[in-house]
Amino acid sequence: MPGKWKETAKIVGQTKIGKGIYSMWLQTEEIAGHAVPGQFISVYCRDGSRLLPRPISICEIDREMKQLRIVYRVAGKGTEEFSKLETGGSLEIMGPLGNGFPLSRMEEKHHAMLIAGGIGIPPVVELSKQLPGGKSIVVGYRDELFLTEELGKNGSVFIATEDGSAGTKGNVLDAVRENDIQADIIYACGPTPMLRALKAYAQEKGIECWISMEERMACGIGACLACVCQSKEVDGHSHVHNKRVCKEGPVFLASEVEL
Repeated sequence: MPGKWKETAKIVGQTKIGKGIYSMWLQTEEIAGHAVPGQFISVYCRDGSRLLPRPISICEIDREMKQLRIVYRVAGKGTEEFSKLETGGSLEIMGPLGNGFPLSRMEEKHHAMLIAGGIGIPPVVELSKQLPGGKSIVVGYRDELFLTEELGKNGSVFIATEDGSAGTKGNVLDAVRENDIQADIIYACGPTPMLRALKAYAQEKGIECWISMEERMACGIGACLACVCQSKEVDGHSHVHNKRVCKEGPVFLASEVEL
């Protein structure tokens, strides 16, 4: 990553795309020009009582227009504040942060499986746009669908819903098995139970698997150690079997971390 910037981004537009889920486009000076799929930005609240920024994954990147799209779920006071902002307003943001998905791995592969669940779906949109080669996109929802139209432009989409209202009834692995989806590399983003199951599936099938971990973060730059995960290797910063999700991640080779 060449660097990170803190800047005031203008809100180009914001829409509600689901129950408590919002899509916002931001005009940036530097961040959009350097961001890659899988990275995130820290978004700062205006309310001074909320000092820590909120980490939000990058959903889409428009380098030509210097714009970023974030899609987030209202989960607390901070994201509730963001949801009330309107076009023409502004936000303090910092980024791009973290390490993104390794697109170069597709030079050795033929077909990728992109798997995402819940609010882990937004980062897969830009990944599906930039990842070369063939790809199958498997997305899991509780019930209400979102971002399926965008994903459908970049690959074959397979849906799993917990209530069976669309696609396969069950989880993403149920959809993989039902549709007999084959791939020689997996890129995934979603809740830990889903990633844990995918790691086991990838090991069983002998498939290379890259996962983007969802974790509560504080500083977003690797200084506070609030978002560590267990790793097989000793971390050079903390000197224990930990990796910082915001710094070394959020994307990891599944075999390198414990879930």
